[in-house]
Amino acid sequence: MGSALAGGRGSALDSTLLELCKITKSFPNKVQILGPIDLSVKEGEFVVVIGPSGAGKSTLLRIITGLSSPSTGTVRYKGRQLLGVNHEATLVFQSFALFPWLTVMENVALGLEARGLPRSERTKKAGHYIDLVGLDGYERAYPRELSGGMKQRVGLARALTFEPELLCMDEPFSALDALTASNLREQVLDIWGSRQLVSKAIILVTHSVEEAVLMGDRVLVLASKPGRILADRQIGLARPRRRRSTKFEHQVDELYSLIV
Repeated sequence: MGSALAGGRGSALDSTLLELCKITKSFPNKVQILGPIDLSVKEGEFVVVIGPSGAGKSTLLRIITGLSSPSTGTVRYKGRQLLGVNHEATLVFQSFALFPWLTVMENVALGLEARGLPRSERTKKAGHYIDLVGLDGYERAYPRELSGGMKQRVGLARALTFEPELLCMDEPFSALDALTASNLREQVLDIWGSRQLVSKAIILVTHSVEEAVLMGDRVLVLASKPGRILADRQIGLARPRRRRSTKFEHQVDELYSLIV
């Protein structure tokens, strides 16, 4: 279980948010790419999923958020079977996926408009999350005027405006340069640790073992062909974590040894 020491939101992780039971996913040609997967995620957990290419990490996120249906098995959210899109979850993609003809404010508020919120409420909520991700003052800027890191912040703010209980991120830092990615990771951790998010849990997919140990309270290692959970490890390191510490390096080495 997570703990204050491990960097979670406290030790009272007694409420199950998400359950996957014997989930599989196959292509129409019957080739199975994922599963069977059994997984439980509790409130307060920051879960990171790692594994080789082709292990089904992104597919797993799409099933969790309801953007894709499993071939077999059951997804339960807060005890109820998930049928269709999970409106209590959002997904931040690797690509920025911004509309170039819309400003930062318009891109962030777009989903709120689709939900029918009045303009004043959309602007207030979008402005709050634009400020939270460090883009205050760029509300009227267009994507072409932003750096890669700023564009990803817009994508993050857009996801946060929905105030999801479950925030899913699919390699959100992989398209960024090393320094920008490092800064954005730290910002996400600061926001999560400060309890400024409505979100009750985060699931992050990454190819980087170091990123997994840096960010996660719990790391799932997926094996491939088909994708399945090979290991489920708690990262019992205090925050902020020091990459060059012996304990950090030991965790990284152990996870590397599990990836096949």
